[in-house]
Amino acid sequence: MAYEVDLGQFKIGAGNRPFLIAGPCVIENEQLVMDTAGRIADIAKAIGMPYVFKSSFDKANRTSITSFRGPGLEKGLAVLARVKTGKVVNIKKGQFLSPPEMGNAVKKVEDSGNRRIVLTERGSSFGYNNLVVDMRSFPIMRRFGYPVVFDATHSVQLPGGGGTKSSGQREFVEPLACAAAGAGCDGFFMEVHPDPDSALSDGPNMV
Repeated sequence: MAYEVDLGQFKIGAGNRPFLIAGPCVIENEQLVMDTAGRIADIAKAIGMPYVFKSSFDKANRTSITSFRGPGLEKGLAVLARVKTGKVVNIKKGQFLSPPEMGNAVKKVEDSGNRRIVLTERGSSFGYNNLVVDMRSFPIMRRFGYPVVFDATHSVQLPGGGGTKSSGQREFVEPLACAAAGAGCDGFFMEVHPDPDSALSDGPNMV
């Protein structure tokens, strides 16, 4: 059974139009957030694609203690409150998990009384500093009945590949996203920045 999930003003999954989750990796400042959200929203509207903004207020999993983490909880949530959407649980598959194991995560959320669930594929650890996307993951995870999203930018990340920070291969975002669309994903997650090379977090894999 395929569940249709209400997300803000639109429905996702169950054959509905693919949707986009996008924004900067981390909140660098409020102006960047508002400008980026507005520009992506304009593009998404022009092609008729439902859009959800994303950006982190605290990146605690930094490779180096000196890496930028964000503005923190209070300031970060105040910024995000200006672009917020509905309360849907997005479960990102751990990069150490197989697709079938996500059934356990789904059951935990269901047993808590929530069926507004989205599952996200973001690649699997494969050797040192490398991730690989198994395209079988999309039909496998869709069997749990919920929309499946492809995290196109974290999937091309090279964890720890930059020495004191992660690196990435943004040139592979587009072909992998196309492959995921062919494999049946319901939406796309992308970290987007007006100038990725100067971004304070995850620049090498942002678009």
